[in-house]
Amino acid sequence: MEKKEQFHWADEAAENVIKKKGKKPSYTVAAGITPSGRVHIGNFREIMTVELVSKALKDKGKKVRFIYSWDDYDRLRKVPEDMPKQDLLKKYMGNPIVDTPDVYGCHKSYAEHLEKELEESLPLVGIKPEFIYQSKMYMQCKYAEQIKVASNNKDKIIKVLNKYREEHLLDDWWPVSIYCEKCKKDDTKILSYDGNYELTYSCECGYEGKIDFRKKGNVKLSWRVDWPMRWFYEKVDFEPGGKDHSTAGGSYDTGKQIVKDVWNYDAPDYIMYDFVNIKGQGGKMSKSKGNVVTLKSCLEIYEPEVLRFLFAGTRPNTEFSISFDADVLKIYADFDKLERIYFGEEELAKEKLAKQKRIYELSSISLPKKMPFQPSFRHLSMLVQIHKGNIEKVLDYYQKDERTRRRAELAWNWIQKYAPEEFRFELQEKVNISLKEQEKKALRILSKKLKEKDYDEETLFEEFYSICQEANIKNTDFFAAAYKVLINKEKGPRLASLILAIGKDKIIKLLETIK
Repeated sequence: MEKKEQFHWADEAAENVIKKKGKKPSYTVAAGITPSGRVHIGNFREIMTVELVSKALKDKGKKVRFIYSWDDYDRLRKVPEDMPKQDLLKKYMGNPIVDTPDVYGCHKSYAEHLEKELEESLPLVGIKPEFIYQSKMYMQCKYAEQIKVASNNKDKIIKVLNKYREEHLLDDWWPVSIYCEKCKKDDTKILSYDGNYELTYSCECGYEGKIDFRKKGNVKLSWRVDWPMRWFYEKVDFEPGGKDHSTAGGSYDTGKQIVKDVWNYDAPDYIMYDFVNIKGQGGKMSKSKGNVVTLKSCLEIYEPEVLRFLFAGTRPNTEFSISFDADVLKIYADFDKLERIYFGEEELAKEKLAKQKRIYELSSISLPKKMPFQPSFRHLSMLVQIHKGNIEKVLDYYQKDERTRRRAELAWNWIQKYAPEEFRFELQEKVNISLKEQEKKALRILSKKLKEKDYDEETLFEEFYSICQEANIKNTDFFAAAYKVLINKEKGPRLASLILAIGKDKIIKLLETIK
């Protein structure tokens, strides 16, 4: 097992964590996000990166605590363009996200709505982290001691941050902000600090007050201080970050120094992850713009294991795209090939074998004990159309197992919502188009051939060319005529595959309506 493990980046990362953090009874791995808008599949890359490193640590026999922080005590800074009731949300700008109402009316808050949307999807891909809600941590005054430490070390923090700032922070800057007790916004200014637990502040709304942050939880650390504080508080050993946090002088750079200077703790081991794009969509996804694709929407067309495969098969620092177009067929085919390689059903060069087998292990939620049945996603995408979404009729073509049913349902979703026009069709019940004599002749020969013998896809494809020769018709004209008769389109799925999927009896019956 040890030899095999070194072939994947997640195993390398796990080894680095153990090496840097030493032997521990348990290792803490972390991810998190501010629920200011829908959590998209690009954000999911952070979760998946942690999940794969967590799995690699467990495979080494280590105990792992996987925490996921919801930064729902952050202020609402911007209203995503895809959200309803824009005017209502704008009234809560500057308020904690957790105190912003759910514009859909089904959860206690805007934050909870967005949190549950992801939380309900994660178990479907085999991920079950421990969720930490920062609003609860702050409001229950869990960080009171850490707020005190940060406040008493503000000069050290200012020094670190000013290294990377063109406009330096002044002495009146504080590493904390206060949500006003009257208007609930953070448009406040700290007037004084007693060196222990009491802050005096004023708000733009006109309110002035004193607050003991051991007793009231409306004092929050600023992001650049909050993140390293939580590394110390939770004893985090590994946490990745996106490009925006990974630049020179970015929040990881400053956090690493702040946690050392202020809390005397070594920052967690770190991996930078790149963007995930959606094929056909320009630029990166943005929660504020609302142009996002969520984990839930990906699971409408991708099996959980296939989706995990996309992440497990790509190094975190490499940008890649998730496709909703025709590439979906290739992605399923690639995963199925990987599965056959793992179970020895398909050969692969020895130098590549270990890495590919490890990718399959990390893609799996529960590793199969034997080679599973593989219904072709391409074939299913034809069958679901032939039977107009009737999954039970589709299953008559296969063994009726859970995977086949699931794939058939996903194929139907893909056809309905995302498939390119060339892959969509509706089977015709009779020939209702005008045909040239050569086309009629060729199709009648096809009908005769189908009556005479059974074909597989390869032999039927070869037969097409002999039919064209016999009917003295161009190959392109024959294929176009066949598609028009079958699905009323000039092109479509592979003709041989389509005919076999429909069934020769149905094809013969249809071709017999040619006049």
